[in-house]
Amino acid sequence: VGTSPSHPKLVKTIDNLPAKTGFAGPHTFYALPGRMLIGNLSNVADKGGVTGMSVYNNKGDFIAKYDMPTSAIKLIKGDGYGYDIAVNPAKNALLTSSFTGWNNYMRDLGEVVKDTEAMKHFGNTMVMWNLKTMEPEQIFAVPGAPLEIRWALPEGQNWAITATALTSQLWLIKRDARGTWAAKDVATIGDPAKIPLPVDISITADAKGLWVNTFMDGTTHYFDLTDPEHPQQTYSKHTGSQVNMVSQSWDGRRVYITSSLLSKWDKTGKDNEQFLRAFHWDGHELELAFEIDYTKEQLGRP
Repeated sequence: VGTSPSHPKLVKTIDNLPAKTGFAGPHTFYALPGRMLIGNLSNVADKGGVTGMSVYNNKGDFIAKYDMPTSAIKLIKGDGYGYDIAVNPAKNALLTSSFTGWNNYMRDLGEVVKDTEAMKHFGNTMVMWNLKTMEPEQIFAVPGAPLEIRWALPEGQNWAITATALTSQLWLIKRDARGTWAAKDVATIGDPAKIPLPVDISITADAKGLWVNTFMDGTTHYFDLTDPEHPQQTYSKHTGSQVNMVSQSWDGRRVYITSSLLSKWDKTGKDNEQFLRAFHWDGHELELAFEIDYTKEQLGRP
């Protein structure tokens, strides 16, 4: 993409990840010096949620694999599930979250929710890794499929935040004065009984605010994170029938939202909106700036 950004050129396709690692469903990509760290969702053996991370160099050559822990660390047992990767180099910290395996995410969401056994196969843990050694050092019990992770990166901050899809909670992962990390349930997103399904989140550059999208009710929420131990929702707006991804400009004045979660989980009929919407944010209200209708433009799912 560097030679001509408007004309990306495909130079290599990596198709050996399942054979090299036994993992399937590559999801999160995290660039490291000379390397690409890939978080996966599933495995080729039973297509369940037990998985791991793989590393390739910048030429696309396989380097290493790291299994998500399934045994106990400091009395908390790992479930082996994976989803997001979030790195804080200043803390030598790599934090991972957990979702579900191919057997679930390739099924219709309505079927999964009604299947008692299937609902048992969602991740309920997060793992803190030593970034330099790539060894898991702590496991946190975070029930309800913790998805996206965002670190507070301003100097002096020592915490990250995530949202749980099934239980609709914000969880804080914070280091105490003794240097021990701990996970704490700090806020509720919408009405958990209605399973609003929190998906993507976006933290402001100063770590004082957090955008949260909930897929089922199509709502974008804003939480004040001035006190990360007690986040407060100060704004919400219905931005589309099935919103998923949210990102913002560095100055926080623009917010971008796309629809669609998974091909098997998207809604049907008029609620099957596929779009990119951009908003201006003045700290009080989201005002639509422009939108692209992906269905009309025959662009598929964003």
